[in-house]
Amino acid sequence: MTQTQAAVPTFSTTAAQNGAVLVNLASTTPGAAIYYTIDGSAPSASSTQYIAPFLVASNLTIKAIATAAGDTASNVASQAFAPNIPSGTLVWSDEFSNSTTANAAPNPSVWTYDTGTDCCGNNELETYCSWASTTGPCNPASPNAYVGTDGYLHIVAQQPTANAATYTSARLKTQGLFSFQYGRIEARLMLPECQGVWPAFWMLGNNITTLSWPACGELDLMEHIDGSNPPINGSGPGYDWVQSSIHGTNLNGGTPYTASGFSAAAWHTYGMIWTKGQIQYYVDSPSNIYETFTPTTQAGTWPFDQGPEFVILNLAVGGDWPGSPNGTTVFPSQMVVDYVRVYTN
Repeated sequence: MTQTQAAVPTFSTTAAQNGAVLVNLASTTPGAAIYYTIDGSAPSASSTQYIAPFLVASNLTIKAIATAAGDTASNVASQAFAPNIPSGTLVWSDEFSNSTTANAAPNPSVWTYDTGTDCCGNNELETYCSWASTTGPCNPASPNAYVGTDGYLHIVAQQPTANAATYTSARLKTQGLFSFQYGRIEARLMLPECQGVWPAFWMLGNNITTLSWPACGELDLMEHIDGSNPPINGSGPGYDWVQSSIHGTNLNGGTPYTASGFSAAAWHTYGMIWTKGQIQYYVDSPSNIYETFTPTTQAGTWPFDQGPEFVILNLAVGGDWPGSPNGTTVFPSQMVVDYVRVYTN
């Protein structure tokens, strides 16, 4: 039986900012998988698998092949990029602008949603709702995620009925739409502070579609648990804190950020500097790095050099870490986002 050859992958790009582009790879062979390299080496089926558009903001050459069952691998496609972008340049962002006189949907070319009740583990209590969802208890007249006329993204946890066990919220993600590997990312956030609400700004590997968690790698730029519950290390008085962490196969790391006078209810910038073999987290300024992780300082399998990751913003209700809401919990509670920005290293 004569084998056919998979079609050579094609490249397409869309502009990001200041010379950076989002790269999309495709093959006309049905069911083909595409594998690529960015270091000039020959791609193979053990190279990074293309899953979703990814940001290119540095000088590099992408080489890609397509493979499909019953076919031989395609010839190599190659495209060089030379944007010559200086370090520290803004190359992608969502500023959550809204020039209308009404609340608007988050940009659908950037954000999609996880939906449902306890959609994603952790024994959370909320039902996550997408924009304009009419599936109860979601209510399009009272959206859980919207860009306000104030130019901020609002993620709102609500208790829509008198039933104390019913909560709604939103979990936005750029999965399938935007991803990147290496660079500096930050978001300016104002967080709710009450028992049982759990705001987070984090990332997961594109390859979560082919690898189970945590092998795909999880980067937590910010998670917040109310300062009075639980106290740090389970003892002593509670106080206001956020935490950044990393997760991979047999790999866990992270400690709270507890600067004197810090209040998560005030505006703060939460960021990460991502380079090959290193993750660094900061609050308010890239010079204020409070955690650094490398493969040599962490046990387990380091997953953060295997490919791009996508961005998640969510506000959970309940769950294993914060515990359930109680009579002091305020509904609605909001996580407010000024912007999400990515810079070159």
